[in-house]
Amino acid sequence: MTGAPPIRLSAISVNESAAPRPNDSAATAIAARDFSFWYGPKQALDSITLDVRERSITALIGPSGCGKSTFVRSINRINETLVGVRHSGTILLDGQDIYERGVDVVDLRTRIGMVFQRSNPFPKSIYDNVAYGPRVGSGLARTELDELVEGSLRRAALWDEVKDRLGQNALSLSGGQQQRLCIARALANEPNVLLLDEPASALDPSATQKIEELLFDLRNDLTIIIVTHNLQQAARVSDVTAFFYLGRLVETGPTSQIFTSPREERTEAYVTGRFG
Repeated sequence: MTGAPPIRLSAISVNESAAPRPNDSAATAIAARDFSFWYGPKQALDSITLDVRERSITALIGPSGCGKSTFVRSINRINETLVGVRHSGTILLDGQDIYERGVDVVDLRTRIGMVFQRSNPFPKSIYDNVAYGPRVGSGLARTELDELVEGSLRRAALWDEVKDRLGQNALSLSGGQQQRLCIARALANEPNVLLLDEPASALDPSATQKIEELLFDLRNDLTIIIVTHNLQQAARVSDVTAFFYLGRLVETGPTSQIFTSPREERTEAYVTGRFG
């Protein structure tokens, strides 16, 4: 890229009032240290070191196949369900190595909720979708479960739309509603961290806006990591942006800095559309 003409970083508008920079005193919720990951012989992540601060939104951006999804799926260890995978390095959650021997994976996935690209509600009622996790071994009374379901649907900005049809099959909801239901289902487990892998890529602009507004509210209580190919979305919703390329973390920083004055030439080229 040497000798390329200068680029004006004006393609992306950063909404700094909606996405302020995180407080420097905020604690680190997730810390990756030299984390690498392989699918069989193929290395997908190479020595990722990244701090994610609590009660903030971190956006992971980069071209397809650069390792973003692999990284978030490593945070709740869902990748280890695949055959032939391995990793090196560490990922810490509140200071504890999540891959340490003896870590309860079920408990870990309760503390770290995840929402996927495609909404995947269970073929059950709206109520049962949200109540599914808390029901397992919780011993909650029905009134307590009712309160938890309502609270989770309210936090997901869905209660007013479904409160009169909680017994209906969740598959009867629109795509955007199904995705918010999946968020409510994750919230019902009262997680500390919420991972979202392209949560709005299959949604129309109106549904996407509702998801983004929801994230603004949730970051008051949760640490959120969102994978997105939509650079406008990353600029709108995140406090911090991390740029991945070919399995490496190229650059991370406050979102306003990444989109207006990135330090790395590869970051500049990506956010201005020169590749990707």
